Amino acid sequence: MNASLSGHLQDGGHHLVQRVYYEDTDFSGFVYHARYLHFFERGRTDYIRLLGVSQGTLHTQTDLVDSVAFVVRRMEIDFKSPARMDDVLTIITRPGEIRGARMMLDQTILRGDDVLAIAAVTVAVVNGFGRARRLPDALLARFGGGADN
Repeated sequence: MNASLSGHLQDGGHHLVQRVYYEDTDFSGFVYHARYLHFFERGRTDYIRLLGVSQGTLHTQTDLVDSVAFVVRRMEIDFKSPARMDDVLTIITRPGEIRGARMMLDQTILRGDDVLAIAAVTVAVVNGFGRARRLPDALLARFGGGADN
């Protein structure tokens, strides 16, 4: 694993640097609003990867009841300022509350010190049948959750 590709853990969260490419923009030259979902997804995925969790392994368990997948249940995005082609963005992902079969994550996209977008994300934990399941204790520990969560 190349840490530079996956960002780095910092200040209790995760920082990932991404460049805006032509494919991310619309006819105006600004990042198309739906592309922010991609940037946020990359941030969440690499955060989980750097915690030592292989999502591929989790949801390919032989027993579908024991498999684990993370699915976005809810996402609220506040767009503050547009990004443009060639901008270098930092996607910050911070863990929030973990309770039962859900995790809350706070995400921010920055260009330098300028906040471009903020997302509050609720991630559901499901098994191979798509049914809610508790986050296993071993994974809960990786996310920094304790017995009180």
